[in-house]
Parts: sequence; structure tokens; C-alpha cells
Amino acid sequence: MKLHRIFGKMVDAFRPAEGPPPSGLLAFFRWCLSGAWGGLGFAAIASALGGMADVISALLLGKVVDAVTLESDAGFWAQNGLLIAAFAGFFLILRPAIFGLSTASSNVIIGPNILPLVLSRLHRWTMGHSVTFFDNDFAGRLAQKQMQTARAVTDVASEVVNVVAFALASVIGSVAFLLTVDGWGAVALVIWLICYFALIRFFLPRIRSRAGKRASARAMVTGQVVDTITNIKTVKLFAHDQHEDRAALGAMAGFRERALDFGVVSTWFRMSLMVVAGILPVILVGGAILLWRQGLATPGDIAASGAIAMRLSQMTGWVSMALMGIWGNVGEVEDGMRTLSPPHSLTDADTAITLDRISGRIEFDHIGFAYGHDNGGIRDLSLTIEAGEKVGIVGASGAGKSTLVGLLLRLYDVEKGAIRIDGHDLREVTQQSLRRQIAMVTQETAMFNRSARDNILYGRPDASQEDVIAAATAAEAQEFIPGLQDHAGRTGYDAHLGERGVKLSGGQRQRIALARAFLKDAPILVLDEATSALDSEVEAQVQGALTRAMEGKTVLAIAHRLSTIAELDRIIVIDDGRIVEQGTHDELLTRGGLYARYWNRQSGGFLGTEEAAE
Repeated sequence: MKLHRIFGKMVDAFRPAEGPPPSGLLAFFRWCLSGAWGGLGFAAIASALGGMADVISALLLGKVVDAVTLESDAGFWAQNGLLIAAFAGFFLILRPAIFGLSTASSNVIIGPNILPLVLSRLHRWTMGHSVTFFDNDFAGRLAQKQMQTARAVTDVASEVVNVVAFALASVIGSVAFLLTVDGWGAVALVIWLICYFALIRFFLPRIRSRAGKRASARAMVTGQVVDTITNIKTVKLFAHDQHEDRAALGAMAGFRERALDFGVVSTWFRMSLMVVAGILPVILVGGAILLWRQGLATPGDIAASGAIAMRLSQMTGWVSMALMGIWGNVGEVEDGMRTLSPPHSLTDADTAITLDRISGRIEFDHIGFAYGHDNGGIRDLSLTIEAGEKVGIVGASGAGKSTLVGLLLRLYDVEKGAIRIDGHDLREVTQQSLRRQIAMVTQETAMFNRSARDNILYGRPDASQEDVIAAATAAEAQEFIPGLQDHAGRTGYDAHLGERGVKLSGGQRQRIALARAFLKDAPILVLDEATSALDSEVEAQVQGALTRAMEGKTVLAIAHRLSTIAELDRIIVIDDGRIVEQGTHDELLTRGGLYARYWNRQSGGFLGTEEAAE
């Protein structure tokens, strides 16, 4: 417990990073590990002490061998009692304490803290990207990249501390010892080290490159598999199991090829280093024996040189594998950097203000947005919605309705013009405070694989159970939530809903989403086909709840089922990114324009796709 309190707090595992992640490799490592240098430095010193302990072990062994060979039996204990006591004390007390400290540093300072430190920073940065960033990639691939990069950075930090610091201390101590025996032994060791590092310099860039390609291929496999599992119902309905299997096998084959490339170069690296490692004992032990034959070294020197040579030779394989792992992880970090570290494309201005609760007046001022293209989207649209006004938005598929809502939520920035809420340009307020002012219910409801309570509480996490039940009642969800039960036996509000709410019917998911919006109680309410998944009877019930929820709020309601918006204050008709008609339901019918054609051609109040074709 004391170790946890002392060592475990040397690194703040959830300390936020300062600024965005840089694009340079070393700078990226500094960004990931900033704030952890004290703990890492302590662990490196502990590891270096372990390396020095190995050299001291060899020195003490040599001293004992000399004492045994030079002293007579009668005077051995009297002459060497202190040496034997030091030998025993070192191996029984000091050496275990040093290696215990090194192990604690690795397992308590580095292991539990560095991974969450790096992962939390990468995850926080990734969440700050715009929705376009996520639209352009696999969800599974992004998750894999976060974990891959955090693990790789952690492994590099751990290996540098546990292996590199240890090995450097061992090598420096060994050179110092050999200088006391004979300078040529130290020179031979230095020459051997130069050859060793030349071999490493040749192989490690190749390992780094192939490790990066292997990591990218692995992430692609994860992305492909997660994409299939996420859409498993569609796969089953279209009987495309074999098609998805072929797609997965294609990704796996790519990963296999990259893994084989990595395996070949790592095998040659390992074999080459073993040859070089075998040379060292021959040089050091052979040299010590020659010096002994000339009377320039003692038997203890031979024993110490042999112990050091064998230890360095064994350590060569360990260090080489560690360095291969470090460079392989560096390749994975570089691969993750390319995906995760690009700058955010949608950011708050340095002078952005935080919106307090607003009245809800919305102004679209000659806005234009075409997703970076020349055509499509919204074109020179102007619209003012007064606080508390309820407005329906109608148009064929692709007319620009959802784009208009996305711009209001600032999921994208307008390319021309401006959008204002209560007179504030959206680009001059923080995104978080803006979106707190808007509650939204969409056609494709977003459910977390959490409890029914947690899904509703997403609207206002600090709400009480009574508030949750009231919101569920208003959304007509209270009638089915108490009867829910999941695979773990949890019931009612504690029952988990499955990934994306798959354990609920479409109507049930919609009512959970409505309850979440009711609980949020934002001044602006956006309904994007909010009742499209409900049957007529349930829709009639929810429509009454929606009417109550809309009281005192500014409402934008997108609908194909025109009967759901006929009673709103005003209806806006959008076509090809422009407003072509607006007025009340009766006024638009009297006018006999596009809205009237939609209304007359509906079947059961639903605006079909033939109007879009027309």
C-alpha cells in the first residue's frame, strides 16, 4: 500500500496535455509523456543501479576468487572476513533491494500510469475532431489507432527505462573495470560496441518501417471486422456473410503479408546479433587469459572478465530484442500519428464566449455551404426564426434540410454568410455552450450500450431519478421501461439497451431519445423526423408529448410526414438549397405551389421519393 501511495503518485495518469499533438516524432513523444518525466527519471535511475549491480557482482566475484587462490587456509577468514561479509551483504541485502526498487519503478510507476496518460490525451484530442473526421474513417480503426499508439509509446518508455538505462550502466561499468585490468580489454570492448551499434543502425530503420506497415494493416483488419459487426443485421438481411468474409480475409491477407515482411527482417537481425554476441566472450576471456599468462592479471580478473563477458553477451540478445521492440513501436507510433494528430478542422476562436441560457432567436444571414464543392448544399439562404416560434422545414431528399440543422449545431462552419443565435455569431461562441442550448431528436436515434437510465440522463447527467421518470412519462416511454430486462438480469431503468439500442423496437428507441431531449430542456428544440419510426397510434400519443415539450421553445421540425408539422407557426419549403416557399399550412395550400403538390401527393401523410425525382 505504501508503494502505491509513494510510487503510484509520481505520475498523474490523467493530466491533460498542453496544446495539440505535434507532427514531429520526438516532439510527439514529449507531448505524450509531458508531466511524467520525474517518475520516468526515477525509474531510469533505479534501472541503472541494477545495471551497475551486475558489474559490482562480477568485481566481488573476482575479489573472492583472488582471496581463495592467494590466501592460506589458516589465515583466510581472518584476512578476508570483511570481504566475505561484503560479498554476502551485497547479494543478500543490497542487490535484492536494488532490483526490487527497479521492479517497483517499472510495475508501479510506469505500467499503471503511462498507458492511461497517453491514451487519455489521444482520446481527448480525437474527440475534438469534427464529425467530418469520423465520417471519413472506420470507428473501429480509430479506436485501434488510439490503443495502438498509447501502447507503443508506453512500451518505448518502459523499454528505454528498463533496458537501455540498465544496459548503458552495465557497459559503462564494464569499461571502467576493464580499464583497471588492462586498457586493451577496454579498447576491444569499445570496438565490439561500435560493430554492435553499426549492425543495429543497419537493421532498426527497416524494422521501424515494416512495423509501421504491419500496424496499419492490423488497424485495417480491426476496422473491417468492426464495420461488419456493427452492421451485422444488414449483412444477415442481404445474405452477404460470404461477401463480408471475403472482405475480412482480404484485410487479414494484407496484414499477414506485412507481418511476414516484419518477421523476415527481425529473424535476420536476431541471427546477426547472436553472431556478434558470441565474439565478445572469446575476446574478453581470451585476453584476460593472455594477460594472466604474462603475470599481468590475476585469476580473479579472469573470473570477473568472464562474468562480465557472459553477462554482456547474454544481455546483447536481450537488448537487441528490446531495441527491435522499441523501433517496431516507434513505427507504430508514427502510423498512429498520421491518423490521430492532424489539427482540428473546427475549433473555437481564441476570443469565443460561453453562452448562458438564450431566448432562442435564430438568424441565417445569406449563408452558403456546399461541403467544399461547387454545387449542392445551401445557397444564399436567409431566414429569421423568432424566439419561441415553431417552424417546420420541408423539402425533398437532398434539398438541404439536414445541412441547415448541421450548420445550426455548428457541426460544420458556413462557407458564406453567418448564423446568429440571440445576435451571437456561432463562430464567436464555444461549441460546447452552443450545443447545450439545443436539444435534438433524429430519425436514426443514437443509443449507448448502457442502462435506460444512463441513456435518458445523457440529456442532463445531474438530473434526479424523479426527473428521469417524468421525462420518460412525457415521452410515453414509462409504459415499457419497467418491463425491460437484459441478458445479465438487470431490469427496468437498470437494463442495458445493447449496442445502438438493438434490444428495443424503433418506436421504443425513439421514445428514449425523446425522453433524453425532454430532460435536457434546452431553449431550442430540433426534431429531425422525430416520429418517423412510430406507428400511427404511438405517434398520436407522442405528438401530444411533443406539443407540451415545445411550449416556450424555438422549434425546428424537419418532416416528410407533413401531417406532423401542419399545426406549426410557419413552414419553410427548401428546394435545391434555397427557400422557395414559406407560410402557414393553409397559406401554402392556397398558394398551390411545391408544398401543395407534396401534400396532395402524399400517401398516409408521407412525402415519398417521387417528388425528389421530379
